[in-house]
Amino acid sequence: MSQKPFFVTIPHSGEKIPDLTPWLLNLSEPVLMRDVDRYVDVLYDDAIKSLSLPLVKTQWHRYAVDLNRLPEDIDQGSVVGCANAQGFERGFHWSITTFKEKLISEPMSFDTHVKLRQLIYEPFHKSVKEMYTQLRSQAGKQTVYHLDLHSMPSLGTSMHLDPGETRADIVISDSNQRSCSRTFRDLVIAAYVTAGFKVGYNWPYKGGRLTEEYGKPQEGQQVLQVEMSRALYMNEETKKINSDCQKVSQNLKKALSYIQENL
Repeated sequence: MSQKPFFVTIPHSGEKIPDLTPWLLNLSEPVLMRDVDRYVDVLYDDAIKSLSLPLVKTQWHRYAVDLNRLPEDIDQGSVVGCANAQGFERGFHWSITTFKEKLISEPMSFDTHVKLRQLIYEPFHKSVKEMYTQLRSQAGKQTVYHLDLHSMPSLGTSMHLDPGETRADIVISDSNQRSCSRTFRDLVIAAYVTAGFKVGYNWPYKGGRLTEEYGKPQEGQQVLQVEMSRALYMNEETKKINSDCQKVSQNLKKALSYIQENL
C-alpha cells in the first residue's frame, strides 16, 4: 500500500515508571493503571502494522509525565515553588487519579520536573515534529493527517464533565472545530461508524494539548483525538483485557483502513 501522509500517536499506553518518580512504585495495580490507556497500543497494533502506519508512542507512565499536557501545566501540589497554587492536579505530573486517589505525597523539586521533561516529554514531541517533516517530504504534499489515540472510562467520574454518564464507544474531538477540517473530521467519524462503533463528538472530551499544539489545518496539520471506551475490551476495575479484544482490534483495523483508503 502506498504511503500516505497519515500517522498516529499513542501517548498514554506506557507503563514504565522512571527512577525519578519513586512515589508511583508501591501503588496497587488498579490505582496505578486507573488512567493509563492500557492495551490501546495492543488493540491498534494489527491495524498499524498491516497498513504500515507510522507510529509515535512512549514507554513511560502518564502519571510521571502526561504527554497531552504542557510543561507549564503544574501546580504547588506537584512541583515545589510553582507559581500556580492549584488547578493542575491531573496536569503535566498527576498528583491524584480521576477517582481522587492520592499519587504524590510531597511535591517534587523543580530540578526533578526539568529532568522528567527532558527524559519523557522532549523526545516524544521531537519525534512527532520529525514525523510531520518526514511525511511531508515523502508524500510531496503539504497536508499531514494525524490521529491521537486514547482510551476512556465507560462512565464519567466526578472529576469529568459528565459524571455518571455512559459514554459512546468512540469519542472524536477536534478542539471545538479548530484542529482539522470538517472533511477530515467527517471521514474519521464515518470510518468508526462503518466499523460498527457508536461515535460521539466533542463530548465529554474536546481535545487535549496535542490537538491544540499540532492541529493547524491552515498550515497543513490536521489532528483528531480519538477516545475509545475501555468497557469494550477490558475489566475496568481489575484492568485486565477481556475476550472481546480480538473483535475490537479487527474493527479498529476496519476504521483505520477506511480512513487511509479515503484520504
